[in-house]
Amino acid sequence: MAKKRRHLGEILYKAGLIKKQALINAVKTSKSSKKDLGQVLLDLGLVDEENLTKAIAMQYGLQYVNLDKITIPADATKLIPEELIKKHNILPLSMDNGRLKVIISDPSDLDTMDAIRFRLNTELDCHLANPTKIRSYIQEMFKQATQVEDDRLKHSIDATAAELAEAGHELQAETLRIQAAGGDDDAPIIRLVNLIIDNAYYMRASDIHIEPMNDRVRIRYRVDGVCLEKDNIPKNMQAPLTTRFKILSGMDIAEKRLPQDGRIKREIGGQDIDFRVSALPGNHGESIVLRILRPDAVNIGIESLGFEGDNYQRFLRIIKRPNGIFLVTGPTGSGKTTTLYAALQELNKPDKKIITAEDPVEYSFDGMNQCQVRDEIKLTFERILRSMLRQAPNIILIGEIRDGVVADIAIQAALTGHLVFSTLHTNDAPSAITRLIDMGVKPFLVASSIQAIMAQRLIRIICDKCKVVDENPDPNLLQSLNITPEDIEQHPIYKGTGCGQCQGTGYKGRIAIFEMIELNNEIRELAFTKAPTTELRQAAKASGMRPLMEDGKIKIFNGITTPEEVVRITQTEGAVVD
Repeated sequence: MAKKRRHLGEILYKAGLIKKQALINAVKTSKSSKKDLGQVLLDLGLVDEENLTKAIAMQYGLQYVNLDKITIPADATKLIPEELIKKHNILPLSMDNGRLKVIISDPSDLDTMDAIRFRLNTELDCHLANPTKIRSYIQEMFKQATQVEDDRLKHSIDATAAELAEAGHELQAETLRIQAAGGDDDAPIIRLVNLIIDNAYYMRASDIHIEPMNDRVRIRYRVDGVCLEKDNIPKNMQAPLTTRFKILSGMDIAEKRLPQDGRIKREIGGQDIDFRVSALPGNHGESIVLRILRPDAVNIGIESLGFEGDNYQRFLRIIKRPNGIFLVTGPTGSGKTTTLYAALQELNKPDKKIITAEDPVEYSFDGMNQCQVRDEIKLTFERILRSMLRQAPNIILIGEIRDGVVADIAIQAALTGHLVFSTLHTNDAPSAITRLIDMGVKPFLVASSIQAIMAQRLIRIICDKCKVVDENPDPNLLQSLNITPEDIEQHPIYKGTGCGQCQGTGYKGRIAIFEMIELNNEIRELAFTKAPTTELRQAAKASGMRPLMEDGKIKIFNGITTPEEVVRITQTEGAVVD
């Protein structure tokens, strides 16, 4: 017959650890509150945890262990998984004859004992220790192991980050360090944003694209007109990254449903760089795009734009005329603004007054009066143009002719003795004439006011560091450009193999190709009679206009660019390629 277990109160009373009346009161409280007697005694301060644990060990016939006086062997901690030790507040001692000696804190919790036996598939020899001391011992025991593991992990992370940075993946290296550091400090995100911006500057990028995807955030840089995917950032860093960019650009960080625009000014490499920032809500979060406005991007001079000798002389002659309209056409990103700024800088002399109407004013120039379009206060192109004519300018720049009203004012300005520069979105130069007529401008005004129209595109330049002769150029590309084997014998085709200087693309920098119409009597007559674009184009070619593709071929033969690049620009972007 099993020996009857003694009552806890009896053990404490006989040991002289509690008074009789206090014990009676505690027993009553235990019954009324349905709490264990031991917990009630602790709550009332009638006994300390150490003596209570010794009494419980005596009650259950278990050996008491004073954790202040023993050290558990390091190999013993491997007998029980860490999660079980922490979950059940137990400590392993040793394994003897197939039985696990374990220190427990609550012998009445039979379910826990059964769960441990089942999980470890072994029988237990239980010892009892102070529950608080067991918890402290566990924390200290795993703290040392965690520190060793943390040191090892940090060393591994530093080595991996260094390898990523050396391979050109600086952003991935930085995000790895940030995630390893953890915490709520904003400094790592600030460093990451600065790194993204600095990388873009030193890569000569024109745009930074931060694009949330389903499982990551993609970082792309537009270099020489082509997007390069540089790195990816973990999805959990999307929110702080977006917030940081919005704070820098002065956007409302709480507004996530509507598009926003902002601006960042930052000094890099001794230059003050402006960034035009756009936030656009999307399916996976807000996409952030930064347009990089470099002062040196437009200070390149006319001679560096890419003109061949004959076009260069014609361009200089046309822009120095006293009146008329000079139009530059092409799609977005084709360098129209750079060309017009180069022309204005050539003409920017103390004896000339230059006024511009732009949306937005991206670059500031000394000696010019630049006006920013602000539709929210009704300061439109139309209103600026009407006012600027009263300022007696010699030269006017209109950022873009968007409608018939602006076109009419520009033409009236040209007919009253002003030289007007502007841009138009058309595929080629002859199309600009029909486009103005379609806007509602009278044909005779178009014919009499326009001096010249120039279409342009930007093509990438072969990297000088990895430039080699292309021994096997694509015959299909050569055929589309009408380049014959005889042409190749006289002018070898070059290509870039890709290197660190050009991000592995084989190209570094861009140059423009042009087609320029200088209106003569025949073309003016065709414009007056609303002739179709095909007839205008034939007349322009007869008068000396060199089409975009032909201008590109000259640059291929001069070893400046490749057939792939000329075909990509002159065909896929919709330009006429006769």
